[in-house]
Amino acid sequence: MPSQLNYKHLHYFWIIAREGSLVAASKVLHLAPQTLSGQLAELESALGGLLFTRRGRKLEVTPLGKIVYNHAEEMFRIGEDLKRATDLMTSNRSIPLAAGISASIHKLLAYRLLEPALELDRKVHLTCQTASTDYLLEQLNRYQLDLVLTDRVPSIKREQHLHWYQLTSSTLSLFASAKLAGELRHDFPLSLDQQPFVASTLDLPYFNQLLQWFDNQDIKPAVQAEVDDSALMKVFGSHGMGIFAAPTIIADEVCRQYQVTCIGEVNEVKETLFAICRNRFSGNPAVEAICRGYH
Repeated sequence: MPSQLNYKHLHYFWIIAREGSLVAASKVLHLAPQTLSGQLAELESALGGLLFTRRGRKLEVTPLGKIVYNHAEEMFRIGEDLKRATDLMTSNRSIPLAAGISASIHKLLAYRLLEPALELDRKVHLTCQTASTDYLLEQLNRYQLDLVLTDRVPSIKREQHLHWYQLTSSTLSLFASAKLAGELRHDFPLSLDQQPFVASTLDLPYFNQLLQWFDNQDIKPAVQAEVDDSALMKVFGSHGMGIFAAPTIIADEVCRQYQVTCIGEVNEVKETLFAICRNRFSGNPAVEAICRGYH
């Protein structure tokens, strides 16, 4: 008769596999590495095989360990999300929302995406982190974030158990200082040829499409600056350094905040934004508001 599975040992294994070493897991679980090692050995004995092989200081999951981990991953993630959801429902404290925002998203647009959560009747305690989408997804998997806002189709591995929602899509518009925009509005878009342009060094899906659109129109803009921050692009553009691009959906806000003028809209190029969260039903009202309430 097979040994009965000890779920506490299984939970320890899950944390060890997730953290990559006994030492790292011991810090999360507040247990000595020697204690975890003994509990792991008992679980391996009950399952009839090794769950890890050692590679230097790191532990590598065996084929048996991968099967066990995939089952444990689903079990304990659902359990942790359930606990968070019930805590939120049964307490009067503010709703915590840790949002990861891709560094390439325009900050005016990021605020719009977060607005449905901020308009809830219940107070929301918001924390934001900006970084690359890949890094933010790692943080989401480690329960450091509640959701990630990104401007690219998520490349989610099956074992990650993540879900994504398309929030909105917008065409692109081109902006410049009032003086430069006044000169370029006539005969748009051909008027853009050889004109100063503020480019992005980020790997933006819409920016690559824009460059292709320029090429299709036989337009060769003269790049005056290359920057990795959307706000800085607008500042440079507002001071007459050149043309810059931003989603049409925030055109009015861009013109008002940076004192620039819209030259024209590029209907062939679009930016699409997504929200990624751990489970289809997160139990966090702020996450639900963003994923299902944005229009």
